[in-house]
Amino acid sequence: MPLYMDFHDVPDATEEDLAKVHLLDIAIQDQFGVTCRTYWLNKAFGTANCLIEAPSAKEADALHKASHGMQASKIIEVDEARVEEFLGQINQTAAAKDPATTQTGSSLRIILFTDIVGSTQMTHDFGDEKAMRILQVHDTIIRGALKKHGGSEVKHTGDGIMASFVSVADSVSSAIDMQKGISDYNQTNPEMKLFVRIGLSAGEPVEENQDLFGTSVQLAARICNHADAEEILLAHTVQELCAGKGFEFANPDEVKFKGFDAPTKIGSVIWQGK
Repeated sequence: MPLYMDFHDVPDATEEDLAKVHLLDIAIQDQFGVTCRTYWLNKAFGTANCLIEAPSAKEADALHKASHGMQASKIIEVDEARVEEFLGQINQTAAAKDPATTQTGSSLRIILFTDIVGSTQMTHDFGDEKAMRILQVHDTIIRGALKKHGGSEVKHTGDGIMASFVSVADSVSSAIDMQKGISDYNQTNPEMKLFVRIGLSAGEPVEENQDLFGTSVQLAARICNHADAEEILLAHTVQELCAGKGFEFANPDEVKFKGFDAPTKIGSVIWQGK
């Protein structure tokens, strides 16, 4: 299949911006019969290039228009050897191989937070010893789901866990397994029930001292706090990247979170009965 390089004028774009739109392309690339190989950002000149396998330039242009609207100023057919000569060895990104994977050569991650609902009241009702046992149940279930789906625990927050994923599909599958595991526990322990809410977002966090910081982390925490007991809420970007993966979602809603200028569109994962 021919290989095309396109040219975009993006004077204010960041690496995170380009990673996000690349993922949006990957999420629907099969609909256009194309494969998004990789991309480059030249901050000094405010330009970006995408490398796409496509039947023709028409399909490559239509993909950008449908996924995010950031159309190219020019698209040319290229020879892979010549591209490598000027821009370096081309390695097909993990994201291009699997639309649910966010490893695009950047540090884009899916951030997940869990939070035990009513943890303070739980301590008051059950006492410190029983409350600690319930917390241990939470930790065991959450860590088991993280291990199963390739998630990485970032830190324990006292009444929850913060984790990160490189795969969108794995992050949602892990969240579902967490809620299912807690539901199973509640059925056999009706006298000491545990309820958890979960929130997810996608972004490029800053890593320092084995911790993650930044807007995506703050958003995931806000989304988690907004969720009800037994609910999995996620940023709409995460939902869009799960297209074709077999998950079901409730209609998205817009929520104005503290510290964010614009309302955030969030969705809810339908997991009960699955």
